[in-house]
Amino acid sequence: MSQLSVTRAAQSRIHLVDFDKLGFGPVFSDHMFCMDYADGAWGPPAVVPYGPVPIAPGVASLHYGQMVFDGLKAFWGADGNVRVFRPEANARRLEDSCARLCIPPMPREMFMEAIRQLVALDHAWIPRQPGQSLYIRPLIIGAEEHLDVRPSSRYRFFMITAPVGSYFKNTAAGVSLHVEHEYTRAAPGGLGFAKTAANYAAALFPTTKSRREGADQVLWLDGAEHRFVEEVGAMNIFFKIGGQVLTPPLEGTILPGVTRDSVITLLADKELAVQQRRLAIDEVVQAFREGKVEEVFGAGTAAVVSPVRQMTYRGETLAIRGTVPGPLTSALYDEITGIQSGRLPDRHGWNMLVPVPAQQARPLSRAR
Repeated sequence: MSQLSVTRAAQSRIHLVDFDKLGFGPVFSDHMFCMDYADGAWGPPAVVPYGPVPIAPGVASLHYGQMVFDGLKAFWGADGNVRVFRPEANARRLEDSCARLCIPPMPREMFMEAIRQLVALDHAWIPRQPGQSLYIRPLIIGAEEHLDVRPSSRYRFFMITAPVGSYFKNTAAGVSLHVEHEYTRAAPGGLGFAKTAANYAAALFPTTKSRREGADQVLWLDGAEHRFVEEVGAMNIFFKIGGQVLTPPLEGTILPGVTRDSVITLLADKELAVQQRRLAIDEVVQAFREGKVEEVFGAGTAAVVSPVRQMTYRGETLAIRGTVPGPLTSALYDEITGIQSGRLPDRHGWNMLVPVPAQQARPLSRAR
């Protein structure tokens, strides 16, 4: 990183953004981090203005999907500090995704420093309102031009940032899920645990179909039998049934969510163990029918902790009978967002502080 070059944008676009009406992902900050891999090494690194990059049509990643990405967030703290939540966990997950896709991993300290540099430079883009954050998206693509079905020998790393609001339009009311029993997201031995474009491409058609039918997201079942619950498109899933918290285990077909791990850790702090086991959809349906399902919630970087109000499976609507969000869901959301914002103690050392010049660490006037 001693070779890092920084080219600042000639003019910021921040004055064009209405931060009171943020969606999730249509607006990008002023700069991006870039670095190439060639001849067995990464570098030199550069921060440049955000914008289009030249990509030849013969680049293998466009044909064969050799690309990985990840996602994490930066926050303005209640104390004026900028925090990035659990970047080392995202670095480890990106390394695992790279290994599965035959991509040389980004050195971890270089990954962390890229976050520091980019967030510090574009810190004015971090929203200030509760529920808002600066989403950080690292991406690695195969950059060699060839049509042979093999790993590339050259790669490009990008890191971009985007000010975002809530992932779901009305999180407080709870989301609705369509339990998908026909289409498959991931199969044993496949790419399910890797954060790669192929997993999300497989979900596009079923998710679009489900949304047309009134659901917010798809709840995926296993690819072998379509019997066991796996994950939701944008988050891992948790059930509180008869006083016990359950979630599917990490067996290679679902994404090892950073927020999922955070939830399990926080529940352990409360001496509330989470059962990580295979959970048949028939068992869930029966628990709903018997009124034993107390809460259902998803956990993900974008979604944070989102309550589920109902599920639809084979034409049957399964609704939560109690309050949505439930007390456990609300407590977990409050604790995670409290740690992210600095309002609550960071007992597990999850946050990385990003130094920002004191004279610049203040809210800016934005478009209305």
